[in-house]
Amino acid sequence: MQINGTVLFVNAAAAAGLIISLYKNRKKTGKALQIALKGTLKMTPALIMLLILIGLLMGFFKPEVISKLLGNQSGFIGIALASVAGAILMIPSLIAFPLTASLVHSGASIAVAAAFITTLTMIGFVTLTVEIKALGKRLTFLRNGISFIIALAIALLMGILL
Repeated sequence: MQINGTVLFVNAAAAAGLIISLYKNRKKTGKALQIALKGTLKMTPALIMLLILIGLLMGFFKPEVISKLLGNQSGFIGIALASVAGAILMIPSLIAFPLTASLVHSGASIAVAAAFITTLTMIGFVTLTVEIKALGKRLTFLRNGISFIIALAIALLMGILL
């Protein structure tokens, strides 16, 4: 098993913070840990759904297919596919980030991953009617259109830089 430096650093920083917190105030630290445990238990159903979703996705689409549709050779078509999927789907970030990581691990390009994540967070196709009521048609479509163009630019830039 390979140890990821970032994961190691984040966990070491969290452990150091916990030790410092325990030293400063055991009572508050205990209360904070109880709150964290309750939050973790509330997230458990979403984590189970994440595992099921990723399992199903990886079961239906082999890495070769993912690489062909969304890999570096897919070019702008792969980015466009991921952008449209991200704009339409309404997936919580807790599920979207690990799902995207699995896609990249299976052969999707970084540009495709960036397109999916940015459109997922910036475009609100599912919530369009609510946004129209709050902002009006013109501003809603303008915001979503500009966000889509910016998301594509981010994806292309990430593809070039990474």
